Amino acid sequence: MKVLANDGISKAGELALKKAGIEVLDNRVAQDHVINFINENNVDVLLVRSATKVRQDLIDACPNLKIVGRGGIGMDNIDVEYAIEKGLYVINTPNASSRSVAELVIAHFFSLARFLHESNRLMPLEGDTHFNALKKSFNNAYELSGKTLGVIGFGSIGQEVVKMGISLGMKVKVLTRKPKTKTISLSFFDGQTVDFEITSSNDTDAFYKDTDFISINTPKTNEYVIDTPEFEKMEDGVFIVNTARGGVLNEVTLVNYIESGKVAGAALDVFETEPTPELILLMNPNLSLTPHLGGNTIDAQEKIGVELAEQIIEIKKKL
Repeated sequence: MKVLANDGISKAGELALKKAGIEVLDNRVAQDHVINFINENNVDVLLVRSATKVRQDLIDACPNLKIVGRGGIGMDNIDVEYAIEKGLYVINTPNASSRSVAELVIAHFFSLARFLHESNRLMPLEGDTHFNALKKSFNNAYELSGKTLGVIGFGSIGQEVVKMGISLGMKVKVLTRKPKTKTISLSFFDGQTVDFEITSSNDTDAFYKDTDFISINTPKTNEYVIDTPEFEKMEDGVFIVNTARGGVLNEVTLVNYIESGKVAGAALDVFETEPTPELILLMNPNLSLTPHLGGNTIDAQEKIGVELAEQIIEIKKKL
């Protein structure tokens, strides 16, 4: 069996595959040449992240392909249903990067609440001349402890965000289309585990009322999860973080509500026009921005590689 990890795979994942007698090709093939490469090299497994697209034309043109794998959760760059119809196995890693994404959410909340993003911009420019003025301008900061955290979405990432909110002493509420109850377990360094039973709600009015920090953790959607009606329900001075997908939050409306004072600050890791975010976002001092780094940690990539390898090895036994 041959694997083309076209967007890369961790060393741990590569070693696990090789140990199972599976060949791993370390080529990086441009999208226009992927089909030819797969056919010329008799590739059985195509692994991608977000760069390589697996559409119907590729699936049709590569009859020997047996498995398509996505290193991550969302599979909007793969025509999943069509691939399954054609008899391919389609795999992903829904849990491997959840912790990394959730930690980025909380990092952005800390950055916004303490003005770290803006302080880091201005200190190199004005720190030696306007130190006291900067100190004064950043003194309206907040603690996260005791505040209310609202999480939109209750998948693996949403659950990790809830865990971190609880561990910081935040009040937690969750919004989903249909109410769900999950047991959230917090494990500590000394072996203790504490369980919390959290029930989500589909009542948007109750969700947005008195919520101080909002994290969006949904899959890709066809319409905005947050737009004007949702902003109108929020409390003044709310903080928002989107690490889900570009297009779940109306960025133009967000900027308008930042300018009106309704939104105190927001963080974006994903963008509607990615990979070329709008200049109005890049220049806004009330935005904390990162270039789609949610699952980009060494830890997450190691877990993603191993999780993909384990699934491929199991499928190989069936073939």
